[in-house]
Amino acid sequence: MSSDDAPTREIRINPIVPTESVLVSTARGMRPRKAEEKVERDSREHVETCPFCKGNEEKTPPTIKAWPSDEEWQMRIVPNLYPVLGDDREQTSLTLGLQQVIDGYGRHEVIIDNPAHGIALHEMEVSHLQQLFCLYHQRMKELYTSDSRLKYVLVFKNFGPAAGASIPHTHSQIIAMPVVPQNVEDEVTNSRNYYNKYNQCVFCSLIDEALTYEATIYDRDSGEIRRKIDVGQYVIEKGKRFIAIKPFASRFEWEVHILPLHHEADFMDVNEEDMEEFAGMLKRTMQRLDHVIGGAQYNFFMHSIPHGKDYDDCQQSYHWHLEICPRTSIPTGFELGSGLFVSTISPEDAAKQLREVEL
Repeated sequence: MSSDDAPTREIRINPIVPTESVLVSTARGMRPRKAEEKVERDSREHVETCPFCKGNEEKTPPTIKAWPSDEEWQMRIVPNLYPVLGDDREQTSLTLGLQQVIDGYGRHEVIIDNPAHGIALHEMEVSHLQQLFCLYHQRMKELYTSDSRLKYVLVFKNFGPAAGASIPHTHSQIIAMPVVPQNVEDEVTNSRNYYNKYNQCVFCSLIDEALTYEATIYDRDSGEIRRKIDVGQYVIEKGKRFIAIKPFASRFEWEVHILPLHHEADFMDVNEEDMEEFAGMLKRTMQRLDHVIGGAQYNFFMHSIPHGKDYDDCQQSYHWHLEICPRTSIPTGFELGSGLFVSTISPEDAAKQLREVEL
């Protein structure tokens, strides 16, 4: 639906996780509201007091891994100084009546993903982003093989205070945990159910629809067009191996997902050549977002198939992907109380604006 049409007010069901819904209400965009303040980015190359800047390595825990070397690093992985999970003490799980406690065992690491203090993701070279995701790949593999108690490894990046970033120097994080996060479990379970019913990956089905499906729905009484779905209206960019797409039921107004164009369940299976195309698409997607909503705070996170025998039957049903979620509004009481995300921009309009950016 274009911005020239009547306001949209509809609840959209997430086809991947049907229990998750989004209220698209474009008329709400006209109400007075406080948006997340744009971050005045500190674009300095080096800050003397920043623990992540070169020359301040002693201000962080010891290096776990660096690329290309400890001395001339362009990326560096260190333990998080304030981990949400750790292996510093042995605990056993407890059951206290109905209250169950699982040991908070795991790993929490920081990837200082560029030596330049204030560089933005869309300003990094494609070759640098390619190596960054290769580094994620290597570290995820090492963590999975290091301890059978680790069930899931999550890679994510926070930019801006509203997105949870506490240090302005560009960085991302890896958390390895003894449980599979509920949102990933929901994706895995529902995609498995879809595959068992239709013998096809639901993510692949959605990509096929985005690239081939069109429809016009008419009002049965007046004959007027109620909805028109055009081929490719949710596609931001399509490459040989990857696609950037706007979810039909976007939780965040400018949310974009990047997925392999053809079926692939595990990020661990991506090769270095494919990583180059992925990095290029990520850079261009972030350039588009910066052009349309410059200075936005955002999170991105990688969802890949969990490891372990419980998920061996999900290779054909699950599809790894990167979710990019810009934070352009503050959640309201309705959203927090109902669990229903509210978007004041139709995903169709948002996709069109992003797609039309000239890079």
